Amino acid sequence: MYDMQTMTSTEHQDPPMSLHVVTTDGSPFDHALDGESFVIGRSSKADLTVPDRSMSRMHARLYSDNGVWHVEDLGSRNGTLLGGRPVNDPARLGHGSIVQVGSTSITVREATRPSPSGIRKETSSDSHTIFRSAAELLKAPEEIRTDSVTPMGEGLRRYADRLRLLTEVNLALDRVMSLEDLLELILDRAFDHFGPEDAAIYLRHDRGGYDCAASRSVGQGDPKILFSTSLMEQVVEGGQAALVLDAQTDERFNEAMSLLDAGVRSLVAAPLQDPDGALGLIVLGSRLTVRQFDEDDMELLASLASVAAMRIRNVHLAEEAAERRLLEREVALAREIQVSLLPDSLPEVEGWDIAAGNIPSRGVSGDFFKVELRHDESEIVLMLSDVSGKGIGASLLTASLEALSAGPIHDGVAPEDIFNSVSHLLFERTPPEKFATSFMAAIEPDSGILRYCNAGHNPGLLLRANGDFEWLESTGMPLGILPEGVFTAGERMIEVNDTLVLYTDGITEPENPEGEEYGEDRLGEVCVKNRSEPTGELLSAIEEDLYHFVRGVPFPDDRTLVIIRRLSES
Repeated sequence: MYDMQTMTSTEHQDPPMSLHVVTTDGSPFDHALDGESFVIGRSSKADLTVPDRSMSRMHARLYSDNGVWHVEDLGSRNGTLLGGRPVNDPARLGHGSIVQVGSTSITVREATRPSPSGIRKETSSDSHTIFRSAAELLKAPEEIRTDSVTPMGEGLRRYADRLRLLTEVNLALDRVMSLEDLLELILDRAFDHFGPEDAAIYLRHDRGGYDCAASRSVGQGDPKILFSTSLMEQVVEGGQAALVLDAQTDERFNEAMSLLDAGVRSLVAAPLQDPDGALGLIVLGSRLTVRQFDEDDMELLASLASVAAMRIRNVHLAEEAAERRLLEREVALAREIQVSLLPDSLPEVEGWDIAAGNIPSRGVSGDFFKVELRHDESEIVLMLSDVSGKGIGASLLTASLEALSAGPIHDGVAPEDIFNSVSHLLFERTPPEKFATSFMAAIEPDSGILRYCNAGHNPGLLLRANGDFEWLESTGMPLGILPEGVFTAGERMIEVNDTLVLYTDGITEPENPEGEEYGEDRLGEVCVKNRSEPTGELLSAIEEDLYHFVRGVPFPDDRTLVIIRRLSES
């Protein structure tokens, strides 16, 4: 009976799974789903650590129960979603399940197993193919061949040939040019010195594979056939130059049928590498009836490839510098636009003291705030928001959030109703990983009545005149996570000399050199200590204490504060 139950359980086990993780900046990576249980969070103690500020330190747990994987939320601040629905109890995962933790999207996939056809059989160098270390070939000929087989005069001749080639190449390449022109010029020199029938340059791309960046053929054939996965791996990854005397008899080229069918027999290849790593390779091909490459060709091609790699790297660096300058100009413009969205000045309200400030971490900010008077100046509205992500993308979402909320605020709509509308519109206009947390407060200056709504934001700090304080916790989920959200309002009374402090997590989450977070408790202590100071000086005291705490550790996120205090009864 026990054996039968065991078989039944095994039959219903999920196949091996893996996770495809897309982070806040859109950088994807894969993670194997193995073991029995692991925790996802932004803490270094989590099994899968993701630097997502909207994620709790220990956010969610994935675990296997009799071979079936489940997900459970670990009491996170912003919750865990499975297929767009909140995970309140452990839920089963399957192939294609999408888990949302903070602004990070995790897709469960069936793990792939390498097929037998994908296994490359590596053979030792034989009479048909020779591999030599490119680094060794770049030494002077007399340093690498000083035996009795190679006379000194022959070694010097090779050395002179190499010097002549390098001099010609350096003179030809010693001018500013585009990458396309540079690659064509390299092919020119390859055809001049080696006389191949086909030539191709393959460059590594950001996704880890290789693209044919330039190619040429003296006949009607397609030079892109000069491709072999096995050759690519050994030349580029192994840093080896290769001389193929007869591709038709070498197992390494069994999968390169287009190359063999075209009659290419002799190949010579060298890695394009410099001290910073491998960029790709250059490969030349010929039919045996035309010519067969030899070791001198392999040696000279390694030299050409070395010079070419340095020039290619320089072009890449120049292009990156130009892109960086353009990005810096765009960031400066985006910051100007964003600053224009922030209030130029704060309203003056009799009997109230207001201060606010924003410091971006990357030139442009994912935070914004509003302080407005409405209903014939009978109500003060404060809004503080923090959108997911950083940089220009976050600033664009910030501008959208500001535009969506401006009209309802001006028209006197209640905070919870504004968030209901804005959340729905953000969901329709943004990808799933983009959302915002926000705190909105509406205060009647005459009575001191505070009505607020907290959409998954840091709890507001309501500081009483006697030093007591309370945290105004979340009353709804972050904006834009689900098509329909439920937001409720809280209500408090602000008495004379009471203070409301609103902030983003850029204030509470910076760390000191020991890895400790500043935290809400320390913020509360600073506010209590400085509760009798004007709001502007209280804001400065918080910033000063924060700087002393981090002791030089860079701030990872934007920092925004909005502080309001009731000074007297109207």
